[in-house]
Amino acid sequence: MLTFLSPRQMIALAATGSAAVLIGALIFQSLGYPPCDLCILQRWPHLVAAVLGGMIVLFRLPLALAFFGALAALTTAALGIYHSGVERHIFAGPDSCTSNPVGTGSATDLLAQIQAAPLVRCDEIVWDIFGITMANLNAVGSLAFAVLWVIAYRAARRGA
Repeated sequence: MLTFLSPRQMIALAATGSAAVLIGALIFQSLGYPPCDLCILQRWPHLVAAVLGGMIVLFRLPLALAFFGALAALTTAALGIYHSGVERHIFAGPDSCTSNPVGTGSATDLLAQIQAAPLVRCDEIVWDIFGITMANLNAVGSLAFAVLWVIAYRAARRGA
């Protein structure tokens, strides 16, 4: 499986993939698709993976560090799966980016609830293609990156 790539090349590919996801997210943001809290949270592990991969490749750091790249990719994949579930109303989203039912309190309470509502909600799909959302793409892509990181790590453990 992927024997035509060296472990460092696999790491470079996975890190480049994470960097591409970040660049793509920023491009979408610049086109008027503001990120929700979960979207932003999913970006951090990609940043870790991209920087770590770059350092492993550029500075010839030990390949065993690929374990942490795999961990970062699996973290953002898990967040992507969770976010996909929130978008489809399978899971309850965090209070910071989902709307709550309108309460039966006073007008002041209702106004406070409206003002505290997030501007970009995690439980609304703002972009999709053929029913596939950005969170879905992140989950699947991140799992693919994690596979590359794990293969590189296992090759390092074998001494390849």
